[in-house]
Amino acid sequence: MGPANKSQTSPDTFLLMGIPGLEHLHIWIGIPFCSMYMVAVVGNVTILAVVRAERSLHEPMFLFLCMLSVTDLVLSTSTLPRMLCLFWLGARDIAFDACLAQMFFIHSFTAMESGFFLAMAFDRYVAICHPLHHTTILTHARIAKMGASVVLRGVAFFSPHPILLRQLPYCRTRVITHTYCEFMAVVKLACVDTGATKRYSLSVASVIGSCDGFFIAVSYALILRAVFHLPSQEASFKALGTCGSHVCVILVFYSTAVFTFLTHRFGHNVAPQIHIFIANMYLLVPPFLNPIVYGIRTKKIRDHVLSSLKVKVT
Repeated sequence: MGPANKSQTSPDTFLLMGIPGLEHLHIWIGIPFCSMYMVAVVGNVTILAVVRAERSLHEPMFLFLCMLSVTDLVLSTSTLPRMLCLFWLGARDIAFDACLAQMFFIHSFTAMESGFFLAMAFDRYVAICHPLHHTTILTHARIAKMGASVVLRGVAFFSPHPILLRQLPYCRTRVITHTYCEFMAVVKLACVDTGATKRYSLSVASVIGSCDGFFIAVSYALILRAVFHLPSQEASFKALGTCGSHVCVILVFYSTAVFTFLTHRFGHNVAPQIHIFIANMYLLVPPFLNPIVYGIRTKKIRDHVLSSLKVKVT
């Protein structure tokens, strides 16, 4: 009885299905996914290297950008390589412990991503609305505390996920109808009532997402009010262009997150391939776009990269 119960509670492996109904397209779907991953890795590593090398970039905006880049690297690397093995090599098996670890990294670092978006929105608010007090409000010590708070929040709220799932018995199929170990996809495999576990996950995600989203919206609303009162029209257009691109990235992140959340809560009639595809975009697009929007469009980083390339060429 002991071994049987143990094997029932903790299966050795799960099987990832991928995108149901589109298995014949997995090889082709993997090509743009791989391209986005390569851009995300090269872009975020470049941002980290440039900010580390250039002391003039040790400012609040770029320090928060480095935190966001590290988060993007962990988030994309915890999902994409394993996903590409599934798409291109047909490697469906994933160990139970590896599945729980992937789940923890995905959900905790997604919460960190949201937190760093909020920190960067606050930085832009202080820089535009209170420029004379920018360096005194956002000191290096305060930036470090803000970053540590974001990391601790993500770890604290999502550490229970793998712990809760480890306690559940799994006597149904071992097939996860997803491209990665997503919490709700795994919890469906348990053969006991998981209502409390689902409610905890959805409550934490909704509280973190709604609070961060609300304060980000307030920050950019105050920024827009300040921008429209700038004496120079050229300065107004420049600030609007910068903030507009930032808002677009944030909207992509939160819109896909909200779609995924609502699908779990209400969207029982949504086709599974649409839900899974949007869930993949939720993890892939922000790490892909962030280096482009926050890096290439930032003049200081762009100029440093171009000057470095010129030196190497000559």
